Amino acid sequence: MTHLTGKNYDRRTGTTAATEPDVEQQQESEQQQDLEQEQDIEEQLAIDDETAEVQELEKPEFDEDFEVTTESVIEAVLFASDEPLTINRLTAIVETDTKQAREHIKNLNEKYEASGNAFRIEQIAGGLQMLTLSPYNHWLKKLLRVRSDTKLSPAALETLAIISYKQPIIRADIEAIRGVAAGEMIRNLMYKGLVKIVGRAEVLGRPMLYGTTKKFLEIFGLNTLKDLPKIEELKQPDSE
Repeated sequence: MTHLTGKNYDRRTGTTAATEPDVEQQQESEQQQDLEQEQDIEEQLAIDDETAEVQELEKPEFDEDFEVTTESVIEAVLFASDEPLTINRLTAIVETDTKQAREHIKNLNEKYEASGNAFRIEQIAGGLQMLTLSPYNHWLKKLLRVRSDTKLSPAALETLAIISYKQPIIRADIEAIRGVAAGEMIRNLMYKGLVKIVGRAEVLGRPMLYGTTKKFLEIFGLNTLKDLPKIEELKQPDSE
């Protein structure tokens, strides 16, 4: 029984030969491939044209009256910085001297206050940074989320408080104040970048001395350790 396969069997060679329908299908397939290639080329040319148009766009032009001043450069640099800048680094970037930089910062803060702006240029962690005013904390807390690596447990806060007020301090003294082992807690604070080794004590065994870091000042909004609240201020008032 003979089966129709769409191909002719050649008895002399024992092979099959493509019939006319097969040839037509092959031609149609080749034409389809050519059409798809042409479409790909046209799409690529269109993308290239759009890229060329973007590149040909002129740079935005500023108003002829726009003037870049030393004061506006200081403002721009502090606005763009995500960390406090020392006065030396700021003056190096702006290419001015310390006296002029401080005068410009004073003028900027006066302008901000007069305009009722929600920010000021403040000294923090030994540097200068543009910060929002504390009355806006209620709304900013809704926007910002405290990073998990800076969240501290009550025990960690207690250990950090001891180190910050007693530094440089050895681990044995921390444990004597807290009444519990402090090794793991100190390591966690070091991992978070809040505590560091500042030296070795001149006692038997020369144990390591611990102190706080610049990140500690930044997180708690302090310029120097002298800005820490006085111990007397932290005492709870006597209940009446």
